[in-house]
Amino acid sequence: MKKIIFKGAATALVTPMNEDGSVNYKRLESLVDSQIKSNIDALVICGTTGEKSTLRYDEHLKVIEEAVKAAKGRVPIIAGTGSNDTVYSVELCNDAASVGADAFLMVAPYYNKTSQAGLVAHYNYIADRVNKPIMLYNVPSRTGVAIKPETYKELSKHENIVAVKEANGDLSAIAKTRYLCGDDLNIYSGNDDQIVPVMSLGGLGVISVLSNLLPNETHNMCMEYLNGNTDAAQKLQIKYTGLIEALFCDVNPIPVKTAMNLMGLEVGPLRLPLYNMDEKGLNFLKEKLKECDII
Repeated sequence: MKKIIFKGAATALVTPMNEDGSVNYKRLESLVDSQIKSNIDALVICGTTGEKSTLRYDEHLKVIEEAVKAAKGRVPIIAGTGSNDTVYSVELCNDAASVGADAFLMVAPYYNKTSQAGLVAHYNYIADRVNKPIMLYNVPSRTGVAIKPETYKELSKHENIVAVKEANGDLSAIAKTRYLCGDDLNIYSGNDDQIVPVMSLGGLGVISVLSNLLPNETHNMCMEYLNGNTDAAQKLQIKYTGLIEALFCDVNPIPVKTAMNLMGLEVGPLRLPLYNMDEKGLNFLKEKLKECDII
């Protein structure tokens, strides 16, 4: 069996900004502490939700470092280190490890994309040159390339490739991955609307946007399922269906940062090209937050 990075819910944490667009490191520290005190099981730093794409290299590393310091070893810190440049990814992984990251989340190469053979070569090249566990990240809606189950099987042969965040939305493909890889690749849902369905196929939890708002509830959903209380987990999944829809009614992380600001969590503005929600989307988000008694 491969190393298990965590079981339960990991928050894909937003990166809080000051009004001038700089990173608000003090607020980051308080968010990390609050998440851990609310029973979150791990934190993903500098992922898509953390606006990784517009962080400069020095900012990227400092955000990871400050999150590690704030966590104080209480939960694993998983650093978003994926890129469409293989050599750059190796550099970023090793620098992230040097500031304390426990594992790496590595999105499939985007824009230039690659073939399935290229994915195997890309990830194995990186895995040969790092000393922390790697979680693959399959999100074809953003990258334009999907990692196929047969490719997961090949990649799972590497000792450093231990897991996948699966955000392809295809439960049949996830079932096939589980069938082909067994315990050689741990699976996590990358979609909040599929936490329980993915766990029913052997998933160990979720990397969540929802848990920025509701860390304890998202943790509970996963733990109820893992503890055999599937009805309770199902009820929580259904309860938050409307809110999850609202959190993805615009490009992530636009709605979640908007929601957090509405809740008084003061995570600041987005960085361009991400932009404010339109009135229709904002009203829908407010409606679902009110339904869940969050605002």
